[in-house]
This record gives sequence, structure tokens and C-alpha cells, in this order.
Amino acid sequence: MSYGYSAKLVKLNKQASRKLLGVRLGRICIANDVAVSQVAYELVVSRQTIYNWFTGATNPHPDLTTSVKKFLAEQLRA
Repeated sequence: MSYGYSAKLVKLNKQASRKLLGVRLGRICIANDVAVSQVAYELVVSRQTIYNWFTGATNPHPDLTTSVKKFLAEQLRA
């Protein structure tokens, strides 16, 4: 199933700093076509929060860093 990330989101993600954890998360999710709703559900945050992370507008709270890194690792293994 294709979740079809918008061209605008993809562009904003590419323009954002790859040093940001949320942007790296976005790049992996876009590349692997992982639904924003799935990421939000698994990390227990809103979809808007995920969009903000993907574009670099905000970054995951330090309390969530371990969960985000674990999710990233799982996606890279898939």
C-alpha cells in the first residue's frame, strides 16, 4: 500500500538538516513508505507532531529519543 507522501513534505524533509533525529526518521519513513499514522501510534504522539519532526520544524523531546531510535532501527532492519 502506498501512503503517498506529498511533494511538499518530501521537499521540506530534503531541505531540513539530516542531523536532526526527526528528519532522519522522516527520510527512512518516506523511503520505506511507512504511514505517518503508524509512526504516531507507535511513538504515542500526534500525526502533526510526526509531520513537524519530518520537516525539522520541531525535534523529538529527549524523553522520546530512545523510542525514536528504536523505531528507526526496526525500520532499517525491515
